[in-house]
Amino acid sequence: MGEFFNPEKGIWAWMSTLTDVVGLSVLWIFLCLPVVTAGPATAALYYTVVKCVRGRESGAFGEYLRSFRTNFRVGLGATLIVLPLFLMLLAGYKIVLWYGTRLGGVAYVLYVAYYFALVLPAGVLCWLFPLLGRFEYRVRDLFRTAFQLTIAHLPSTVVIVLLTGQSAVFCLNRWWPVVFLPVVAMLLVSLFTERIFARYVPELAAKEETE
Repeated sequence: MGEFFNPEKGIWAWMSTLTDVVGLSVLWIFLCLPVVTAGPATAALYYTVVKCVRGRESGAFGEYLRSFRTNFRVGLGATLIVLPLFLMLLAGYKIVLWYGTRLGGVAYVLYVAYYFALVLPAGVLCWLFPLLGRFEYRVRDLFRTAFQLTIAHLPSTVVIVLLTGQSAVFCLNRWWPVVFLPVVAMLLVSLFTERIFARYVPELAAKEETE
């Protein structure tokens, strides 16, 4: 009977995890609403998912807010760089999609080429904020490291981009996944990123120490 009332086991552990998943997803959405804060909000989400959802540590919401404050300055700077580039790439995608689907032929080939070329900038974007959530960087070093990981681990990068992109599309098409999918998607991404981070911990820690 005592096991049933143990908050660290059984149904209570599942309820605690469910509360963290829903609460962190909603908190992330709320802090992303100003748009320019999406970077530090995402870095904090990654950090908290790894530490509290995967690592089963308590105090998820306190950890999230502390990480958000710690990464705010660098995350804000990175977001201000990413946002106009993202809008430009999105506009380019819509243009080549329009011409490719209507004209066909060479225009469609250009659309397909542009689509696959987006993997690199999308990969850098997907690496940026997990890196910031786990290590300390200046903005310049953050982008450089994200680009290096994108190229060095291209197959994993493609999977991460697809996971992130499909999760975003699913949330945009239906409202209800936003209450859990941000954390679930970040958890799936961390299965790849944490394995890769583990290979470079000395190097990434050295970058952190030189800041």
